[in-house]
Amino acid sequence: MPTYKAPIRDMQFVMHEVFNSEQHYAALGNEDATPDMVDAIMSEAAKFCEEVLSPLNKVGDDEGCTWIDGEVKTPTGFKEAYKQWVDNGWPSLALPVEFGGQGLPDSMGSMVSAMVAESNWSWGMYPGLSHGAMNTLEIHGTDEQKETYLTKLVSGEWTGTMCLTEPHCGSDLGLLKSKAELNDDGSYAISGTKIFISSGEHDMAENIVHIALARLPGAPEGTKGISLFIVPKFLPDGTRNEVRCGSIEHKMGIHGNSTCVMNFDKATGFLIGPENEGLRCMFTFMNFARLGTAEQGVASSELSFQGALEYARERLAMRSLTGPKAPDKPADPIIVHPDVRRMLMTQKSFAEGGRAMMTYATFLVDTVKQSKDEAEVKAANDMLTFLTPIAKAFLTEVGTEAANLGVQVYGGHGFIKEWGMEQIVRDNRISQLYEGTTGIQALDLLGRKILMTQGEALKGFTKLVHKLCKSEAENATLKPMADQLATLNKEWGELTMQVGMKAMQNRDEVGGAAVDYLMYSGYISMAYFWLLMAKTAQEKLDAGTDEADFYKAKIATAKFYFDRILPRTASHRLMMLTGVESTMALAEEHFAF
Repeated sequence: MPTYKAPIRDMQFVMHEVFNSEQHYAALGNEDATPDMVDAIMSEAAKFCEEVLSPLNKVGDDEGCTWIDGEVKTPTGFKEAYKQWVDNGWPSLALPVEFGGQGLPDSMGSMVSAMVAESNWSWGMYPGLSHGAMNTLEIHGTDEQKETYLTKLVSGEWTGTMCLTEPHCGSDLGLLKSKAELNDDGSYAISGTKIFISSGEHDMAENIVHIALARLPGAPEGTKGISLFIVPKFLPDGTRNEVRCGSIEHKMGIHGNSTCVMNFDKATGFLIGPENEGLRCMFTFMNFARLGTAEQGVASSELSFQGALEYARERLAMRSLTGPKAPDKPADPIIVHPDVRRMLMTQKSFAEGGRAMMTYATFLVDTVKQSKDEAEVKAANDMLTFLTPIAKAFLTEVGTEAANLGVQVYGGHGFIKEWGMEQIVRDNRISQLYEGTTGIQALDLLGRKILMTQGEALKGFTKLVHKLCKSEAENATLKPMADQLATLNKEWGELTMQVGMKAMQNRDEVGGAAVDYLMYSGYISMAYFWLLMAKTAQEKLDAGTDEADFYKAKIATAKFYFDRILPRTASHRLMMLTGVESTMALAEEHFAF
């Protein structure tokens, strides 16, 4: 199993040097959040992830969860690790002081969550889903609901879930059937079955707060008739509520996390937000969860890269084509071979590029939540709205690619369970499915975010790209990359217009082009962050530094990304513009004979 080592230096580079965390936090009134404080928190979180969570990763995969009479037992060590997590105050790090939190910016909490994800994704899902529940309660809950539930979630004494999906509907929540009937005391009786509920039942916390969607009597059909409810496992008076785990799923991966069928049998629930506006309120939860899932893609890239790099340095096979590199050994380490280098560099570029993209996104979250400047909040929210589907879908897609490359570097050993590389593939595969599949995210990006705004959502980001490319137009080292990105940035807008014109003639063109458009957008977006990192690294080298090798490696990785990864945009462009005709031409009855 790969031994996880938190990439602290790379995290410091992105947070402090690329995005200037000190200036960012000070501007939002967090003057105490100095680089020294950030580094201290980062270091302590790294110890917990390396020493406690990483050793449990394989345990969780081997043992899985156990369901007995509606109760779920988590793998050996999971419960004890969660107690340590709570005792050390980690759940409350980036939550409001008035509810028992420490009041630090969201991005600092996300920094810790990123290391948790990299070291043990299955375990991290238990406290991770609570954050979405907390955000939903903080924004939409009543004062009484916040006092009753939010304070316990903030402390970590209780955990939270999101209960959306039902057996007959996945992402199409308009088909939802769960019902809510008003009780005499003002509560509601919730009935229905929810499936695929991550962390829906477990033994790690004393209570579980389910945030569930259901329909009131007479509610409009479709998504306009859905309301949102708090349905706790134990009611505030300690009574066991009638929401129970009917079974747990036997899954391809994330075995250490319980994925539950939850049965609501007139369970007592409490309305959050206005009637029939549950989906709008739930988007608070869903958007947080989508960014969290994007982090899973980065985590898979990072962990797989770490395992592949260690193996490639030690495994001996054949001689270098340019002559022996380890003449004292019977063969050379496989890291000398160009194809192995290609795989390692691809993993590295996705892990570090994804980390930069996610850090930028979490800084936007800080601004949306903490800035007092309305224009600044709107600009940050618009950018975050645009980037979220790209981050969720693109980073999880390339995360799976990176995980598969990790298996490939190991050769036959990668296919063997004991090495741990195939677990990363299995664990990450769900990331392209839950919180909205890649196709759903692509439709959201192209259909809702781009075409329905006449391209306005795209313009904000392309302006950032244009500004960066222009600033590096005279830099001898970075000019080739800046020119390449500038050309694609211009093409991005033109391509969007072409797809939009085709969609006016045939709405299916949106669905046919959407995933290619999202991946095209993802490669360009990541190129922006790589050019930004290369610019920062070059400035450090020009100023003189004791860490020259670190910064040279950044520039070298950026060049690889631009040379070997960014050209993928060409194929996505061609497939988009080919149109949907051949995709839809085959009659349904002719798919099989």
